[in-house]
Amino acid sequence: MHPKSDRDLAGMVPALLTWFDRSARTLPWRSPRGVARDPYRVWLSEIMLQQTTVPHAAPYFEAFTRRWPTVEALAAAADEDVMQAWAGLGYYARARNLLKCAREVTARGGFPVTEKELLTLPGIGPYTAGAIAALAFGERTAAVDGNAERVFSRVLAAQEDWAAAKRRIGQIARDLVPASRPGDFAEALMDLGSGVCTPKQPACGLCPITEYCAAYAEGFPDRYPIKPAKTVRPVRYGAAYVLRRKADVWLIRRPPSGLLGGMLALPSSDWTETRAERDPPVDAAWASIGEVRHVFTHFALHLDVRVAEARRKDLPEGYWAPAADLAGLPTVFAKAASLAGLSARQRR
Repeated sequence: MHPKSDRDLAGMVPALLTWFDRSARTLPWRSPRGVARDPYRVWLSEIMLQQTTVPHAAPYFEAFTRRWPTVEALAAAADEDVMQAWAGLGYYARARNLLKCAREVTARGGFPVTEKELLTLPGIGPYTAGAIAALAFGERTAAVDGNAERVFSRVLAAQEDWAAAKRRIGQIARDLVPASRPGDFAEALMDLGSGVCTPKQPACGLCPITEYCAAYAEGFPDRYPIKPAKTVRPVRYGAAYVLRRKADVWLIRRPPSGLLGGMLALPSSDWTETRAERDPPVDAAWASIGEVRHVFTHFALHLDVRVAEARRKDLPEGYWAPAADLAGLPTVFAKAASLAGLSARQRR
């Protein structure tokens, strides 16, 4: 079967929607068929799913919506409560923008209903604006995430520069959005990319649109998308300090801006490009017990974990927390606490 040209792709829309009607995933943020989608739940799920897998995000979504069932409830929450509930999802600027956005939406009296207006809210970029507008408000606009880009890169057998390919994919996707079911079209592409048109070993035998797929016709669908080689992340080094006092451990709150801003954490040194000698936060008999590693978006971090018993009362600003339950620490510090034998499971 020969693939269609760009102009002949309209036929894939009904094929994709028919497949979606019988194969749609059941996800905690999705409304039952025929029930209007709640813009708060759509927005919250889309923010959580940025750089996060569905299985990892789902329990956080359920915990958030139990605790803060509406955007107004979230807007009224204390910053530290939201940051702690977010711990383990990573990319903590999202949590700060989540609160800013919730408060602005509440001040406006509700979510804007168009993609253009949604783009004016904190933390909402083009994809998220398109997803909310299409799913929650039925606007005929595209929501092109990584899954959709992979699907279309194979449909088109796109071989041009990846930036140019993404622009072409975005325009084609927008042209194909059906006026009657823009939200279903967006979710269908998400589901197809997630479960069928996967990055490796795509299940082409289950795909409803192979008739339109140039990569399938070539016989090498997993060749696409053709992206530039990833750059190697730089490595930074530092130390994390586990200061104990009987059954407690000393925690601090990180500065409100910057990486992990506003989060409760173990005290740590600056993170630098070399393994320089570190000055501990307080005078104590510090002992190194090993190293933990963590990968952030732009760099990898190696932390030397050091432990000591407190022997003085004058400590930096912070507080003693039960060592038996340190739920809510950012993942990198949860790793350090676990290495020291403390309970640092992530809260759900």
